Amino acid sequence: MTAIAIGDTVPDFEVAATGGKAVKLSDYRGKKVVLYFYPKDNTPGCTQEGQAFRDNIDRFAALNAVVLGVSRDSVKVHEGFKCKQAFPFDLLSDQDENLCRLFDVIKMKNMYGKQVQGIERSTFLIDENGVLAKEWRKVQVKVHVAEVLDFLQAL
Repeated sequence: MTAIAIGDTVPDFEVAATGGKAVKLSDYRGKKVVLYFYPKDNTPGCTQEGQAFRDNIDRFAALNAVVLGVSRDSVKVHEGFKCKQAFPFDLLSDQDENLCRLFDVIKMKNMYGKQVQGIERSTFLIDENGVLAKEWRKVQVKVHVAEVLDFLQAL
């Protein structure tokens, strides 16, 4: 699977998600999809980012956008994280990294002096027709949700 670029139609994917369901991109045709990738549940930056999306969910809904979070954590771990943080959106479990590779978010990172492969914090906006409209890479947690909302409001 090759990575997609802005302007490409995103292939319809199906991924295990919280709530005991499988999420398909095609389920959201007619809505904008904010797909945010983050490294790991229950870590400070990932918690803060999820909380910012949670706290602004009504603003996203008013702009005809749904939010979906993605990491390599299991659905079971996602369920606990979602419940603990009261996230009103689904978390997708990409343990086989197919979605991560499609969006090219698996990168070499330094962790305690060692090179490891991990998710580069990134967000993608897929339009109502399934086309990749915008991407944000190397996201800064504190300002990111405001950047996404600003972009959506300008459309």
